[in-house]
Amino acid sequence: MSDELYAKMAQTIIDGEDEDAARLAREGLDAGLDPADILDKGYVKGIEEVGDLFAKGEFFLPELVQGAEAMKAAVAVLEPALEASGGESRSLGSAVAGTVAGDIHEIGKTIVCSMLSAAGFKVIDVGCDVAIETFVAQVRETKPDLLMLSALLTTTMPNQAKTIEALKEAGLREGVKVMIGGAPTTRAWADEIGADGYAEDAIEAVNAARGLLGVG
Repeated sequence: MSDELYAKMAQTIIDGEDEDAARLAREGLDAGLDPADILDKGYVKGIEEVGDLFAKGEFFLPELVQGAEAMKAAVAVLEPALEASGGESRSLGSAVAGTVAGDIHEIGKTIVCSMLSAAGFKVIDVGCDVAIETFVAQVRETKPDLLMLSALLTTTMPNQAKTIEALKEAGLREGVKVMIGGAPTTRAWADEIGADGYAEDAIEAVNAARGLLGVG
């Protein structure tokens, strides 16, 4: 019976039905299922399928966004139970993510944050048009494993490089892995500015984050 419920949970993510995703999460908890199992056997399976369909070109950005939103709705219901059962220790790592100064593009970064949360990372989304000093302050205060810098304009890409330089000047660079992304960015640009990682899309971002931290 629980397998059938897990399958339905996964399907709500594939269909992008956030209300149904939240409702089934509550049903699972009421039925006494382990919140970690609900997440892993139900919703994570769904978001992985969404990622596969996106990678194959069968799903597009709207479906990816809807799947991520449904995932967020389910996780919001499960979070208190996960924390109460010690689920927080299952976190793969922590990340601070934002779009660099001068750039107000939000959607790509938001999807990456949703996908990372769904995969088991603790994510602090600092928004868009984020000042270099703000990124540095966040790294100093929260000591994340990852700093993720998004740039959607060729004119704002240099702020990714400047943020990395600012981390070095603040003596914080060694303690955090820096990942970059955004439409105009490339792996060659990441190498040039001394970033640790690069991702072309949200699915790759999760895999790259896992790889950089050696988890999952």
